[in-house]
Amino acid sequence: MREIASAYFRSLQDRLCQALEGLDGPGRFREDLWQREGGGGGRTRVLAGGAVFERAGVNFSDVFGELSEEFSRQVPGEGRSFTACGISLVLHPTSPMVPTVHANFRFLTKGSSQWFGGGADLTPYYPYREDVIHFHRVWRDVCRRHPSVADHGRFKKWCDEYFYLAHRGEPRGVGGIFFDNLEGDVDALFAFVRDCGDHFLEAYLPIAERRKGEFFTVEQRAFQEFRRGRYVEFNLIYDRGTLFGLKTGGRTESILMSLPPVVRFLYDHHPAPGSREAELYEVYLKPRDWADEPL
Repeated sequence: MREIASAYFRSLQDRLCQALEGLDGPGRFREDLWQREGGGGGRTRVLAGGAVFERAGVNFSDVFGELSEEFSRQVPGEGRSFTACGISLVLHPTSPMVPTVHANFRFLTKGSSQWFGGGADLTPYYPYREDVIHFHRVWRDVCRRHPSVADHGRFKKWCDEYFYLAHRGEPRGVGGIFFDNLEGDVDALFAFVRDCGDHFLEAYLPIAERRKGEFFTVEQRAFQEFRRGRYVEFNLIYDRGTLFGLKTGGRTESILMSLPPVVRFLYDHHPAPGSREAELYEVYLKPRDWADEPL
């Protein structure tokens, strides 16, 4: 399964990069191949300064080796030997009207244990109701096609709870799905994960296409940079993928490519009442069953 999953994640990286270059126009991905001391390596691709994406990263990795004794206690399974392969992407558009998006899908083994994890979540700055509903419906429909292993209600709630900044008392964005440590029928689980990977573009591209040409102001760009600070806080404090990569000797540049290139931190900032910025907090940063909402 590791060889099959690894080959799929590698091919998915190719397809995603090709489609994202098509969306961006002039932007092209730079590729860096890297080897991990201790076993394995990866293929990092980053697009910077494009027409749509200020920074877009799509990473593939396939690593193996020994976990430290301390970190091994935090990972399911016996022993310290592990393998991990997967794909991770974070897209940071220049326009505040186009949402940031993240997705990752992975297969891990430790001792005799093997499991899949992954998910996708959307982080808009100026949300549009139809965009949020569309994103959630794609993932709901994927889950419904795999009822033996996927529960959309559970994975949606898991996402809301995972991408939550406890120190701020607010979610990172409008959610999506998240799942981890899924064990059991690996063939059925892989079919589900493959369906997720194959539908990422359907979930995100229509939104980006609709919003990439919209006008925005300097003030709206500044609010986007402020909200990006929440993204940085989450990735550096809570994100398991960041922690796993750093704790297992992954390539630091590849791990931290998820951070946006331009961010601002404002002291005790509060949006003006009745503004679109306030609407983000009051309407969209409150978990709800978006897939079931009428358009």
